[in-house]
This record gives sequence, C-alpha cells and structure tokens, in this order.
Amino acid sequence: MRTYDMTPLYRSTVGFDRLFNELFDTVNKLDGSGYPPYNIELADENNYRITLAVAGFGEDDLDIEVTEQTLAITGKRNEPEGGEQRQFLHQGIAGRSFERRFQLAEHVRVTGASLENGLLNIDLEREIPEAKKPRKIEISQAKGNVLRGPGKLLGKNDAA
Repeated sequence: MRTYDMTPLYRSTVGFDRLFNELFDTVNKLDGSGYPPYNIELADENNYRITLAVAGFGEDDLDIEVTEQTLAITGKRNEPEGGEQRQFLHQGIAGRSFERRFQLAEHVRVTGASLENGLLNIDLEREIPEAKKPRKIEISQAKGNVLRGPGKLLGKNDAA
C-alpha cells in the first residue's frame, strides 16, 4: 500500500477543514518557488501563526495586505543609495523580491505582525460568530402529549 505525504497540500491555507484543504490546493496550483521559506503553526484551536524567513529585509521592505480572504506578503529590498554595486565572492543569502499569498478561511483575521531576528511572524485568529457556533439542544420528556397538525396539542385521552 502506498502512502502519500500530504504536507504540500496544507502549505498556503489557514483555518480550513483538512479535507477542504486537499480539494482546494489540488485545484489551485501554488507557486513552486519556495521563497521565502515559511512555517504555519497551530497555537490552539482558533489561533495560528505564519512565520516567514526574511533575512536581510527590514520593516520598510515588507508589506502585508489582507483582501477578502487572501493574505499577501510582499518583500522588495530598496537599492543602496548612490546605486553602488557590491561584489560578492559567494552569495548564499537570497535578497530577491517576493510575493507570498495565503488563502484564509472565513472568519480568520490577522491580529498582528512582528519582525524579529530575520523572521516575520503573522498572528491569525479564527472568530466564529455566535450564530455559527454549535449549540446544545435540551431533550425534554413528552409526558404523553403529541403535537398533531399546526398548533394542535393532543393529550393521551383525546381522540386523534
């Protein structure tokens, strides 16, 4: 029996049901660049964190925007003043511009962002409206009364 690693299917959606993630991601092809690398963490049932490795980018180089259910993170490094070119003997740190998009589930909102030690952290929270939360329905004893037709309540001894 073959086993498949489904990790790539969960990479760019947050807050969706896992089954829907699989269907959504197979229909919508994701960009394959892999830059910048990122993690999606589940802090608890309703809180998430996306962490992007953005070494070399400052706060002024990054832009975070939410439109409908799409979170877009773009990074563009400013050219050094004077247009001076640097000569590298080895360049292993990528500094190219990027745009990374994540599809957010309904009722998921961005609560904050921070840049620390070359990592951009974006905190998300799922807020389920009261009307959509599960509610418990109490079951009561019938005590012999039966509801017949629109609004007619018949007792045990009444004729049907």
